[in-house]
Amino acid sequence: MSPIWVRRLSLTNVVVNVLIIVTGGAVRLTGSGLGCPTWPNCQPGAFHATPEMGIHGAIEWSNRLFGFVVAVVAIATLLATVLRKPRRTSLIKLALLVAIGVPLQAIIGLITVTTDLNPWVVSCHFLVSVGVLAAAYLGYVRSGEPDGVVEQSTPPAFRLLARLITVVSLTAIVLGVIVTGSGPHAGDPDSPRIPLDSAAMAQLHVDSVFLLLGLTVAAGLAAVALKAPARVTKAIWVLLGIELAQGGIGFVQFFTGLPEVLVGAHMLGSAILWMAALNVLVSIRVRHPLPQPRSPGAAESTVADIESDEPAEPLTPVEK
Repeated sequence: MSPIWVRRLSLTNVVVNVLIIVTGGAVRLTGSGLGCPTWPNCQPGAFHATPEMGIHGAIEWSNRLFGFVVAVVAIATLLATVLRKPRRTSLIKLALLVAIGVPLQAIIGLITVTTDLNPWVVSCHFLVSVGVLAAAYLGYVRSGEPDGVVEQSTPPAFRLLARLITVVSLTAIVLGVIVTGSGPHAGDPDSPRIPLDSAAMAQLHVDSVFLLLGLTVAAGLAAVALKAPARVTKAIWVLLGIELAQGGIGFVQFFTGLPEVLVGAHMLGSAILWMAALNVLVSIRVRHPLPQPRSPGAAESTVADIESDEPAEPLTPVEK
């Protein structure tokens, strides 16, 4: 399998996993969570939705159908990484994580329906999607890198800051999910809500966002002061822009009574923000191409034989 096709499939893997978050949000925001009251059948005795089930059945069934698209892309990407020449173990592992996420989400979907949209299970449904999206995005990044060892291009303190940004980003997303789970959009009018003070959880969520903004600004200023590589500085400023846009949507939706369109945009924004935070993390290191063989004996070792997925210490001036 050509590396170009692996990269294209890896990008498709990212796109469909973002879209499944959006379609899942549409199910919840339109009150269609029990549009199909059974699983895997949409209703007893019928695998698909029928006109009698109305718009809610159509929306829930459409989301389930798109889940099959996600499964097909995940399996195709996994097969492509296995058949890739040269083979990369790291790519296979990441594609496998995405593929495992498909049946895991199906199981969670079954539990969601049988528990009448238990809000904790619904929240878990979304958070698993966030984890799967991380694996898909990192797989896409890895598919575009050369086969050599990794060199860290920023000081240890800056790398710690980048990791902290990733952790706080995930924390903000988790708190946002809890806010939604305790708010009005249950997925069905009769479904229970998380028994927490929605206003208090919203305040915690906002606090985490402000912390994330502060860390991102600090990272941007540090990158300029350290004269970090342009890719690092760009990744940080892109993340900051997404944070500001996402924060703006969050404030507007809170003060306008959580309209469905804005909540849906906020869910999409959380997926984009998560990938931007991961992009900062991967931008602080660079993978160098493998040295080319210089003798007939060296030429006998193929790229696949000497490829390394393990991080290496920064190169010394002499090695460079």
